[in-house]
Amino acid sequence: MKLELLLLGILGIRPSTGYVLKKYFDEHGRFLRPNTQMSQVYRALAKMTEQGWVRYEVDPRPGPQDAKTYYVTPEGMTVFLDWLTSPYTPPPIPTGSEFHSRISFSGYLSEEQILKLVDVELAARHAQVARFRHRDRSLEHTSAFPFDHELATAIGNRLHEFGSTEMDRYIEWLERLRADLLNGRVRSGGEPPALHSVR
Repeated sequence: MKLELLLLGILGIRPSTGYVLKKYFDEHGRFLRPNTQMSQVYRALAKMTEQGWVRYEVDPRPGPQDAKTYYVTPEGMTVFLDWLTSPYTPPPIPTGSEFHSRISFSGYLSEEQILKLVDVELAARHAQVARFRHRDRSLEHTSAFPFDHELATAIGNRLHEFGSTEMDRYIEWLERLRADLLNGRVRSGGEPPALHSVR
């Protein structure tokens, strides 16, 4: 996921300094882009400033360096919204996917747009389960090197069980979100399972 797009979305919600943006990725946004470095944030901000996507105001502070508060420009918001509302193609693996990034900025979208996004993701995950859930997972051992085929198969089955369970939970979360969107309940009532808890 391009850091610039995430920064545009975050800054569109609230103008921030580079330090505050890095803190966001360390805490609230850690699932959007893990291990984001301060240098990466500042490089991206400098690049976006040159492109006219963001501007900054200097906030004088005591000490050797003043702070810069960054704001999204209309051009930057156009770039962000063009990405956010562009056709979505689900990746092979849902974890850390573009879907999570897009839906994290749902405040920029209508409920109809979110529903369309959910439908695309849900269809892809159902197709993935249909294709891979009961595939032949046997591993043929023809090497002369020592290899415990029985142990490898047993662990492989455990991994498959774990992956299947996580995928089922993710699909269940998507289906509940879809139902709440259709029934007008997404803004009210009980807390659905957190999106990031399915990792």
